[in-house]
Amino acid sequence: MIIAILVISSVLAPLLTPYHPLKDADFSAVLRPPAFAEGGDTSHLLGTDQIGRDILTRILYGGRVSLLVAFVAISSGTIVGTTLGVLAGYMGGAVDEIIMRFVDMWIALPFILLALVIAIVLGQSFGVMFLLLALIAWVGFVRPIRGEVLSLREKEYVQYARSSGASHLRVMVRHILPNVASTVLVLATMGAGGMVLAESVLSFLGVGIPQPTPTWGGMISDGRSYLEDAYWISTAPGIAILLLVVSLNFLGDWLRDHWDPKLNQLI
Repeated sequence: MIIAILVISSVLAPLLTPYHPLKDADFSAVLRPPAFAEGGDTSHLLGTDQIGRDILTRILYGGRVSLLVAFVAISSGTIVGTTLGVLAGYMGGAVDEIIMRFVDMWIALPFILLALVIAIVLGQSFGVMFLLLALIAWVGFVRPIRGEVLSLREKEYVQYARSSGASHLRVMVRHILPNVASTVLVLATMGAGGMVLAESVLSFLGVGIPQPTPTWGGMISDGRSYLEDAYWISTAPGIAILLLVVSLNFLGDWLRDHWDPKLNQLI
């Protein structure tokens, strides 16, 4: 329910708020408190920021960025991670060893430092953000998928397909992939929350989506200097991140328990 509310409200942001996240800066209402606090009013339900922009408007439009980035990153990670996991589990031997050692090496890399270097070299843009998140999105898929494929490749129907002359590609596409689809969906749902959080962290550090595009992490960063006098600038987007990430994790846990209880043993 929370996920649906956040998604729908972000998509319908232009219909839900009369303000523009960038153009409508009301300098007469700078640092105005939320409507429920003393000094606030209903024209700015969650208050305004340091230059008079409506916080609720920026949260709604910022949700578009977070959801889009998370969707693109987790989609690319699903494709790459699932492919490598299936290859490692099905082919075994040297292929399995090379892929898994590469995964171990990639996990050991300091992601934040790597992101800072890439952002400095390539600059800040949506493309760079997608690249940074895609670099970590695929890792969480490989080991669980590999573990399930190791079991599936010993099934009778797989052995029969191989003995009847089916190519490795045909066996993987027709017999292996459909049987790991539920695991992939569970992993993607659980990983989406991580992508939202990672995007927020990078934007907070100043290497994410460039200003003045509203992002939840960027809004928290903007409010750091006003925590004592205008806590709502950072608190409101922080609550939005919390609700979305926790809801996605709960959804992933529910899907895992109902569709793929064996996944607990593979992660």
